[in-house]
Order: sequence, then C-alpha cells, then structure tokens
Amino acid sequence: MPELPEVETVRRTLERYLQDVRIEGVKVHYDKILANETKKSLQEKLKGQTIRKMGRRGKWLIFELDDYDFISHLRMEGKYFFKLPDEERSKHEHVVFLLSDGRELRYHDTRKFGRMYLFPKDTCLQQEPLSKLGKEPWDDTLTSKYLMEQFQKRNIPIKTVLLDQSVITGIGNIYADEILFKAHIHPLTIASSLTKQKCEKIRNATREILEEAISMGGTTIRSYESEKGVHGKFQQNLKIHNQKVCATCGSNVERIFVGGRSTYFCQNCQKK
Repeated sequence: MPELPEVETVRRTLERYLQDVRIEGVKVHYDKILANETKKSLQEKLKGQTIRKMGRRGKWLIFELDDYDFISHLRMEGKYFFKLPDEERSKHEHVVFLLSDGRELRYHDTRKFGRMYLFPKDTCLQQEPLSKLGKEPWDDTLTSKYLMEQFQKRNIPIKTVLLDQSVITGIGNIYADEILFKAHIHPLTIASSLTKQKCEKIRNATREILEEAISMGGTTIRSYESEKGVHGKFQQNLKIHNQKVCATCGSNVERIFVGGRSTYFCQNCQKK
C-alpha cells in the first residue's frame, strides 16, 4: 500500500500536470469507489470545475477545485494515469476525468479498494474520514509531550501504535520498521512504557525517514507508480525492512509478525 512518501510524490506529480486544468466531464465505471456521491451527482458537480491545487492529508490526495474538495485514497492498488481519449480503456480504469487540454486522467485500481469523497470547498478537513486523522509528521504540535500522552493510553506494541493513523498520519508498515530501527526501539516495546527521550527519538526519526523517502520519490512496491513507468528509489536505502543483514552491526535481521504485519528488526541494535 502506498504510504505518505508515495502519496506525496503522486500529489506533486499530479499538481505539475493538473494545476488550472478544467474538468469537462467524468465517466464512472465502478460506482462503489464513490463513498458519498452517486455517479450522476458526481458527474454533475465536477463538470466545469477547475483543479486549482493538489493537497494531501496523511495518505489521502485532495483535489482542490473551484467549489469542492475531491479526496481520493489509493488504498492497496490505486494509481492515476494520463492517457489520450483514443487509448483503449483498461477494465481496471474505473473513473475517467475528461480534461480541457484533451487528455484524460484515469483512476486505475486492480482490487477496487480505493475510495473517493466529494465535499463543499474548504470543508474536507473537518469531516470524516480526514477529521479522524492524527497529526502530520511535520506539524509543530507533534511534540514528545504529545506522543507521550498518546502512548500512555496504549498498552500495546509501539509498532502497532505507529500504524494507527489517529496518532501520526501517513506511516505504514515499511516506514514504521525504518523509524523504529533509526530510533533503536524494539517493535514489541509497549508504547506506554516509552520515556520522553524515546518519544523524541521517534518524532525525529519519523521526520528524517519520511523526508528522505520523499526526496527519492518513495519506495518502489508492487502497487506503486507516481506516473506511468516511474518508481521511487528509497528501497535502495532501506536499512531494516525486508533486509537480511542489519545495516549497522551486520547481525541477521529478525522477522516477526506484529498485529498481523510482517515486521523486521535487529536484536542487537533494538534491544527490548
């Protein structure tokens, strides 16, 4: 599943090609992707709207239009591709935006897990699902004190808490492993036991890891392309996730399951 760095890379790519482009029409081939609109209402509301800006909240893309906020979650397999009208539509291209410059923006989703919402302009952050998200990694209020308050409520492994989008939004499985490795924290450490110093390490590691991943276009995973044929390179810098040997000490990397998620760590560098 694309995580924050991948979604941010997609956001930047889409903004580069879509800013100030008008939507002339929308074709919906799979209605269930639309969470709070019908096919007909979406088509009526989006026709004639201009894409002014691309935003992001956690793993959600925000298309900022003249009168609406259109938000999209890629989930497991969602991708956006630009194509020409005469190119044959794949059976996995479920929503097609007809653009004023003659191109089409097609939403491709093999597993059909993606979701789209439409809200009145400047209201999406105050409504579910975005209103339930936790703090962005670079939010000034994401402090060690905030993390301690959140962690003290949770007597569960810290790896599980990092995947909870209501605490810090945007972190997924790959980056949770990398963050804990950089902070020298065992993934099974109970969150409520962490000190303020450890919380500070988690905050700093989160920012550093995600910033580096964004600068490299994210991590190439099977379901991710920022644009057709373009993949991220951060997988070349992964220190612990899906690795055999620890990048720091050379010990064998351990693999366990935490909350059903495959988890990688070094017994030597991340003592419990």
